[in-house]
Amino acid sequence: MPRLGKAAAICFGGWGLWRLLGPEAPPRFVGIQARPPGPPGRTVVAGRHEFFVRETGPESAVPILLLHGWAYPSLAMWHRVLPGLAEHHRVLTLDLRGHGKSDRIRGRFEIADLADDVASVLDSVGVGRAVVVGYSMGGMAAQELARRHPARVECLVLAATAAKPVRAPRPLAAAVFIVGRALARFDPLSVPRVVHRYLLSVGAVESRYAAWLWEELLDRDVDLYYESAFAINRFDSRPWVGTLGVPVLFIVSTQDQLIPASLQRGTASRIPRAEVVELGGARHEAVLTHADEIAAAILSFLSRNERSPRRRGDRSSGGAPA
Repeated sequence: MPRLGKAAAICFGGWGLWRLLGPEAPPRFVGIQARPPGPPGRTVVAGRHEFFVRETGPESAVPILLLHGWAYPSLAMWHRVLPGLAEHHRVLTLDLRGHGKSDRIRGRFEIADLADDVASVLDSVGVGRAVVVGYSMGGMAAQELARRHPARVECLVLAATAAKPVRAPRPLAAAVFIVGRALARFDPLSVPRVVHRYLLSVGAVESRYAAWLWEELLDRDVDLYYESAFAINRFDSRPWVGTLGVPVLFIVSTQDQLIPASLQRGTASRIPRAEVVELGGARHEAVLTHADEIAAAILSFLSRNERSPRRRGDRSSGGAPA
């Protein structure tokens, strides 16, 4: 046993020295590399901070706002869904705080703060009401947006998310995140390397986008990355998610390895008259592997929930409607 402990200490020490003194070693990229097509973006000022927004589709059309999940900025998460929505709709995405090209806002925050950020961004881009689509953490922010700023939400699409997404006891989950943050501070490449390899191996991202994906995964602040995890761990909308009062579509990824399908279905069951679409065999990366199905489900849902011309006119007006 002492020999085993000594060998482990030597291995750990060698790894530590390599991480501290050695070069950054990116994965090998095969073939000609590119970035996925996507609309250009701009920063907008909302409150004291700047947020990065992309916009595509007819400006006079019904606006759809896409909210991304934890760890992936807007283009990385939505680039396969955007083309299916933008032909007939004005589609907006934004990088939530601490992600992508938006401001790195330091310190503790709650999912409710993300919702307030989103409402301020809608003011800045002149959108009064929008169809709000939230994926994973974005789905939690979408729930809070509908509760805190109901006049901004025409209808709601929730995908791969839940009212209480972390099934483990909060103290245990928080301890796991603290350990993960400590390791990431020491070696910020380890988790991105695993995620990068996984997404390429399952075909969620094309191999020609491998270099771009690697850069996206590394473009994060470790502490803010885990602040998002702590906010997710504290989130619990079960007491109020059934009172949102807007049409809701819930898209369930049936083989989700991060937010179990049982939690997704349980959340949908709390929402009166929520429509449910199940993506058979889909895992948490369904937004990339089942993008066409997700876009089709959103469009079908919207076609069944069209409002009067007067309400449609409100959607593109600046500020919240009266």
